[in-house]
Amino acid sequence: MKARPLVLLGAPVQEGARQLGCDMGPSAFHAAGLAAALRRLGHQVIDCGNITPAPLRTITHRNGAIASLPEIVAWTEAITDATYDAGAIGIPIVCGGDHSIAAGTLSGLSRRAAEIGCDLFVLWLDAHPDFHTLDSTTSGNLHGVPVAYATGQPGFADVFPPLIVPLRPENICMMGIRSVDPAEREALAGTGITIYDMRKIDEHGVAPLLDGFLQRVNAANGILHVSLDVDFLDPGIAPGVGTTVSGGVTFREAHLIMEKLHDSGLVTSLDLVELNPFLDERGRTARLLVDLVASLMGWSVLGRPTRNIDHIAQAQCWTRVALGRDEDDVLLLTPPR
Repeated sequence: MKARPLVLLGAPVQEGARQLGCDMGPSAFHAAGLAAALRRLGHQVIDCGNITPAPLRTITHRNGAIASLPEIVAWTEAITDATYDAGAIGIPIVCGGDHSIAAGTLSGLSRRAAEIGCDLFVLWLDAHPDFHTLDSTTSGNLHGVPVAYATGQPGFADVFPPLIVPLRPENICMMGIRSVDPAEREALAGTGITIYDMRKIDEHGVAPLLDGFLQRVNAANGILHVSLDVDFLDPGIAPGVGTTVSGGVTFREAHLIMEKLHDSGLVTSLDLVELNPFLDERGRTARLLVDLVASLMGWSVLGRPTRNIDHIAQAQCWTRVALGRDEDDVLLLTPPR
């Protein structure tokens, strides 16, 4: 992974969600020391600053629930181009922003992969599958549509930017899923998308599930994009998100995933999404995400400073809580008495 530079792109998008604050995500990653952490690992880091959206145009849709459609389309156009261009330079790391940014990253990276003759695979780390179409969404929040759009599902033509190379659904693995709307459940059936919900993780552990997917990527001589949503993590360790869902992945499970991804040597791009500094606790979630990215980029356990634990446990104590899972496997934080 050290051979190619890491290209940081900010995508300060908040229009895909009703909860304001995700537009501050790129600044929070900067303040938490993302670039510095990667440089300490020996990586060349190219910080391209924030992406600027394309010009707005008038766009309407028959689904009256949809919010901020012109804005999300403008962002998708710009993020598609920026990510595609960054893929020619190095490893794009796109710092969001809500998860609607993935409509742009997935389409841009899929196009780049096709041009170099590789299949793009996607590891979707999220509590939600984000597989609504423009017709099926009832909330109207467009951070819930990027996977449907990027895989060429019906209803996006003449609204979103044309897909040059749709992503193959069978190349997607979703982990940590625990909140699926009925329309998404119906649409996902038969797509070929691999879905490991939290029950699968409870029953089998993250390692064998991830290993099986990575073996598929390797066998296909593919490249791998990772899209990491803050709500993939349990809110007890990552409160800085507007879409919290209890029972998420633990601190150690998340680091193990990142370490194994690094070991695979397959990751060629990364999204970091839904960080909302307005909801965070003194930068706790932002610093955790920086540490997870560092693990992905080679920060080994033997070389990791104690800061990794300290910034989570500062002024707090460890308390074991079951949350419907094995009590020895889950660590949540509670304030000291």
